[in-house]
Amino acid sequence: MQNQQKPFRLITIPVSHYCEKVRWALDILKLPYIEEAHMPPFHRFATKKVGGKSVPVLVTEDEVFTDSTDILKYLDSIAPNEAKLYPLNAEQYQEVEELEELFDETLAPAIRQWGYFHVMNNSKLMQEKWCQNVPIVENLLFPLLFPPMRSISKKKYNINAESAEQAYKEIKSIFEKVSRLLAGDRKYLVGDKISVADIAFASLGAPILSPEQHPTKSSNSQELPSKMLFVIKEFRKTPAGTFALNLYANQR
Repeated sequence: MQNQQKPFRLITIPVSHYCEKVRWALDILKLPYIEEAHMPPFHRFATKKVGGKSVPVLVTEDEVFTDSTDILKYLDSIAPNEAKLYPLNAEQYQEVEELEELFDETLAPAIRQWGYFHVMNNSKLMQEKWCQNVPIVENLLFPLLFPPMRSISKKKYNINAESAEQAYKEIKSIFEKVSRLLAGDRKYLVGDKISVADIAFASLGAPILSPEQHPTKSSNSQELPSKMLFVIKEFRKTPAGTFALNLYANQR
């Protein structure tokens, strides 16, 4: 593993599943980093200073990476062959890339849409989710900033009952695909060791699975709406959900 002169700087919204994807990769590769947590919209001030927009942003001594996939590919490039998270085999590498794109571009936005629809109007729950480990001034300003940020987020992510229902169908379809891939007692989605495909699925799917080992898990999941809890229980029982929960239990 390439030696770092100083820890990486990781700018996050801690509850973001894209940030968890990067955090997991850094942890499993045992790369030192300092997480700089912010709530919306303060994350934009931090990312803009280094040329980024949204989170996660990884700041290294030589370069700034502003996309979760770009970050993981960079981390993989400095990892030794035995630790790499993208397979060395070309065919398997392509499989991992395709799955990562599916999870990044379809699963993650659908889960965000579905999740925000159920919790966005609960300011107490949103403060718990948005303000974990952020600077105290951001936490203090939450009551003032949340109403406009809620309106902006609802518009930006198209949060409404119809989109939430469509998002649920997309999530269910992807979980069924992953369950089929795991048929025959496969331990991992691609190959015989953990890869980016596994990390991406588990981390991006975490909000609908509520794994105990998640670093930003809510202190009391029973505060979630009953309909949301019902769906979480439903997905936890699927082969794909069980697979992701086992990854969190054993490799997170």
